[in-house]
Amino acid sequence: MSKYSRSYGSFLVSVSLVFVAIAPTAAQPPDIDELLDRVHQQYAGEGSGELPDYIPALQSADPGQFGIAVVTVSGEVHAVGDADTAFAIMSAAKPFTLALVMQQHEAGVVPERIGVEPTGLPFNSVEAIEQHPERSVNPMVNAGALAAVSLLQGDDPQARWNRLLAWYSEFAAADLHLMEPVYTSVRDTGWRNRSVAALLYSYGRLYAEPEVVRDLYNRQSSVGVTARQLATMGAVLANGGVNPLTERRVMDPQHVSGVLAVMMMAGLYDDAGEWAWTVGLPAKSGVGGGIVAVVPGRLAIAAFSPLLDEQGNSVRAQAAIQDFTSALGLGLFGPSPSEVSNKVP
Repeated sequence: MSKYSRSYGSFLVSVSLVFVAIAPTAAQPPDIDELLDRVHQQYAGEGSGELPDYIPALQSADPGQFGIAVVTVSGEVHAVGDADTAFAIMSAAKPFTLALVMQQHEAGVVPERIGVEPTGLPFNSVEAIEQHPERSVNPMVNAGALAAVSLLQGDDPQARWNRLLAWYSEFAAADLHLMEPVYTSVRDTGWRNRSVAALLYSYGRLYAEPEVVRDLYNRQSSVGVTARQLATMGAVLANGGVNPLTERRVMDPQHVSGVLAVMMMAGLYDDAGEWAWTVGLPAKSGVGGGIVAVVPGRLAIAAFSPLLDEQGNSVRAQAAIQDFTSALGLGLFGPSPSEVSNKVP
């Protein structure tokens, strides 16, 4: 080899090393705690929305409360703001009640005796019962959730309630309790749900006595949770039925996909389609101000803030979850249309 060949080879090596040194590295994902802090600060001042006026006990909520929590399938917990403030779980309980129904009856009971289609109508609609042959239609709206409650097994109403509360507690890795003032409030004012239960019963789509079902439904709605606990409950679904904090199997893995499917289809009421479009994750909201979203195999995120939009979903919680999951690219369908359009010159 000539000295020129050796020199040229040395030159190429030197140039290669320079390019390696100056080449940009792949962007690192944001630190979860830093991202949560940033999202929380961004939306803490958001004041739009209203407290729900049809449940008196929820009118006393502090509209400034705002907490976010993330629980990963490896058991990491990240939280910011009012993540340890208890609030009424309300409809965010529905996926976990459905999970118990499936555990007790097997998954086939859901399409056969409840239904899995979105209604296209408000979550507490009586009209939806009349319009759809399935009557109860979907376990994430009130009619379907009442039907689900009526399928819970137990020797008597108290035994069914004890089992349901213990089931929620297994998901949350915490001893959960009934918020008595909230329970009294929904019990004394839930006239529409009384009508829904009676109508379902008349069609043979409620499988226990209506007032017994309604009472258990009111109890499940009035369980107190924190954003940290709700995120843990969601993380069980993300982790295939195993609680990542206790490492105990809570539900059979074959039931997880069904729960996530109906969450995606109807978890945010009339905004479920828009949520799937912009966020792309199964989620469930409640008028207590909480929302939990699940990233299968990765994590769950829950956010809580009492001010609701017209559909009954927390304004701050929606925005926080959307921004957090977007920053980490967690949507199941890839970048959302809004993310893509923002990058088009």
